[in-house]
Amino acid sequence: MKKAVSLCLFITLVLLAASCAPHENKKAANVAYYTCTMHPSVRSQDPHGKCPICGMSLVPVYIQTNGAAQPSASEFPPHEVEFNIPPRRQQLIGVTYATVETRPLQSILRAPGVVTFDLLRRWSYVSRVEGYVEKLEVSSAGQRVEKGQPLLTLHSPDLLVAEREFVDLLQSRDRANSSNLQAAIDTARQNLDAARRRLQFWNLDDAEIERLEKARQPREYLTLYSPFQGVVWNLQTGQGRRVTAGDPLVEVVDLSAVWVWVDFYQDDLPLLTNGLPVTITSETDPALRAEGTIALLDPLLDAAKRTCRARVDLANPGLKLRPEMYVNAELHLDFGKGLAVPVSAVLPAGERNYVFVDKGAGNLEPRVVELGRLCGGFYAIRKGLAAGERVAESALFLIDAEAKVQGALGSW
Repeated sequence: MKKAVSLCLFITLVLLAASCAPHENKKAANVAYYTCTMHPSVRSQDPHGKCPICGMSLVPVYIQTNGAAQPSASEFPPHEVEFNIPPRRQQLIGVTYATVETRPLQSILRAPGVVTFDLLRRWSYVSRVEGYVEKLEVSSAGQRVEKGQPLLTLHSPDLLVAEREFVDLLQSRDRANSSNLQAAIDTARQNLDAARRRLQFWNLDDAEIERLEKARQPREYLTLYSPFQGVVWNLQTGQGRRVTAGDPLVEVVDLSAVWVWVDFYQDDLPLLTNGLPVTITSETDPALRAEGTIALLDPLLDAAKRTCRARVDLANPGLKLRPEMYVNAELHLDFGKGLAVPVSAVLPAGERNYVFVDKGAGNLEPRVVELGRLCGGFYAIRKGLAAGERVAESALFLIDAEAKVQGALGSW
């Protein structure tokens, strides 16, 4: 019994002594410090430490092969240097490469637009005489009309008086011609021309004036005809309604050609010029595809949307493009040829843009590049790369973390 008690006491003392002994917490001789791959600013001398930010286990940063230690937390290399990720590890994290090459630099600029009618193909009839609407020949807005089709008939006593005056002047001209007096002939002709212009001002067309000149039978009815094939845009009167000079009657528009006003952001303005071809499509009608050109660039910007309007002139066979219809505009831009890399190969870092150049055997070089236009899925390269070089185009954030751990990049 005493021996058992003594044995237990001895074991307890040994355990207490072991717990009180100093714990081994030494780093390896070839390790400069330990850091977090996600937070390279974390640096520790504890090989078993955890990242205070994300809780991940710290990884070692080894001393360089020339014997010089990695820079301290407050010191970063003034220039980017090569670093190494073994090919096996690159394969595991999914690193792929793209070759820097000369390629056509093309881009598609897309913007929304709204269809409107061509203002030069719109005609508004306004009453130029006092009278009454005797008969409407069209019933509502939206009705299609042919060129020369009657729109409405007005009853006007004032028109009857003007036509009678014109007939009287015709008779005066005839009498002057028979008298062979040149002064009387000239006066009659001047009076007759003034009366003809007055009738034309009252919307009498040349055919009606010619009929009056031949028949010499004044009428108190005036019929208005459509000046072209089109659509009734607005009907602003009714049968039996009294009208005075200046009252709107009916509007007709020709929709065989339309305008599309397209909104472009101000950043796109340097790319736009008159005459550029534009393709118009519609999400509601996938079969709709119209080709036009930019006819006008509005010099004024929309203060709220920060956009500039461009007018595209389009032929509209079949009247598929309707006023106030939303459409999409596409411009195909060609900037010639130049060096380019995929968008996924560029890592933006504040005011700088990086690529990781493959130097072989798992070595990578972080390099600052100067970017040109974004053309489709590629960036044009102005400076920093040469044709034939290979750059990483995937897993850039993991590569970036490795570069910072190995001291190849400073903090951004």
